Amino acid sequence: MHRKLYSVCVFFMLILSVPLLIGCQKRSADSASKSGGTGQKRTTVHEYLSPAASGTVTYGDDAISIDASNTSDGYVMVRYKGTADKVKLQITAPDASVYSYNLSPGSYETFPLSGGSGSYHIDVLEHAYDNMYALALSQDISVTISDEFKPFLYPNQYVWFSSDDEAVKYGEKLSDSSSGDLDYVEKVYLYITENITYDDALAASVTPGYLPDIDTTLQTKKGICFDYASLMAAMLRSQGIPTKLVVGYSGDAYHAWISVYLKETGWVDKIIEFNGKSWTLMDPTLAANNSRSSVQKYIGDGSNYTVKYSY
Repeated sequence: MHRKLYSVCVFFMLILSVPLLIGCQKRSADSASKSGGTGQKRTTVHEYLSPAASGTVTYGDDAISIDASNTSDGYVMVRYKGTADKVKLQITAPDASVYSYNLSPGSYETFPLSGGSGSYHIDVLEHAYDNMYALALSQDISVTISDEFKPFLYPNQYVWFSSDDEAVKYGEKLSDSSSGDLDYVEKVYLYITENITYDDALAASVTPGYLPDIDTTLQTKKGICFDYASLMAAMLRSQGIPTKLVVGYSGDAYHAWISVYLKETGWVDKIIEFNGKSWTLMDPTLAANNSRSSVQKYIGDGSNYTVKYSY
């Protein structure tokens, strides 16, 4: 196999190594308007979407395998069993956006096809020396997604969940007491913003390749913005509510938040506001219960959001 050496570009390292940093500000449940009280009850989801490497469409070999069997559901799976100490995955979407990830050796990992239907290009790169990587596998795939929301309903590397997770089970509990999707979203939002505090120590020490663990965040009640966004996205997706984990900038600071699809409003991706019926941004970190000084330390007032990637 022909192997070409690549220098890891500034962009590549940015997406994988810049800590997702932001502080929080307290919001009380008493201050939010309630959407319940209608006498209706939400139908709680108990069967969860689970990605599968079905083996019907595969590329590569035993060392590196791409399973594209279920791209119509909005995801692709990649497995690495080689010997390199570090491995990178790049997925180029139809709009030419490049999504970059770390790969861990062993089992298949799941990655969203966030750009919708179209042509995707996938590269797997093995660490060679210094900042040099060798192109180990390259593949083009054509994707036709059956439902535009599917990429934002399945678990993936950044928003991983399963039926065994405590966070998923707690989502069921909140859903059981909800009158509908909007009420459930509000309950999850308020639970996270009132119970999870910003982890300054983690923010100061986070290393490249850091991935959230939703149950760890729930149990420790601490996290950085990546953890906040992953936990809320998982709790909403597991209950069938399309949710994007969004990575971009708040002012000049790299940041993560979420965007939620609601029947009443469509995708919620503007500024923070809740009027008792609809939301206009889901940033659980910025709305959480840390001091204003923490917010200013990392992103100022968070008034200027720029979306770069959706997972």
